[in-house]
Amino acid sequence: MGVHEPSTSEGRARGELEAEVLAALHAATPGALTPGEVRERLDGRLAYTTVVTALSRMHSKGLLQRTKRGRAFAYSPVADDSGLAARQMRKLLDGRSDREAVLTHFVDELSDDDEELLRRLLDTGK
Repeated sequence: MGVHEPSTSEGRARGELEAEVLAALHAATPGALTPGEVRERLDGRLAYTTVVTALSRMHSKGLLQRTKRGRAFAYSPVADDSGLAARQMRKLLDGRSDREAVLTHFVDELSDDDEELLRRLLDTGK
C-alpha cells in the first residue's frame, strides 16, 4: 500500500491545490487576492473555508505574504516561480546532514547544458 498525499474534502491533493492557488496568485501579481478572489479564479466549486485553510497553511510555510484588506487578508506570493523553486531546493538541502553528498548527486544528475550554466553562474556570482 503506497503513501498518499492528504486530500481536501473536494478530492484534490493538498499539493495540487497549493499549486493552483500559487498560479492564481502569480497571475494577479503584483496585486494581492483575498480568499474570495482566489476562489473565483479557481473553479469556484471549492468551499470558501477550504481556500482560507490553504492560504493560511501556505502563509505559515512562508510561501505567501498577507496584508489586511477590509475584514479579510489579501495574499500574494513571496517570490516568483523560480524564487519559490530555489527556496524549496534550499530547504531540502538544509534538511540533510551530508550536504556534500546531496550536492554531488544533484550535479551528477544535471544535463551537460545545465551543468555548464551552473558553472557560469558560480564563476560570475550571478
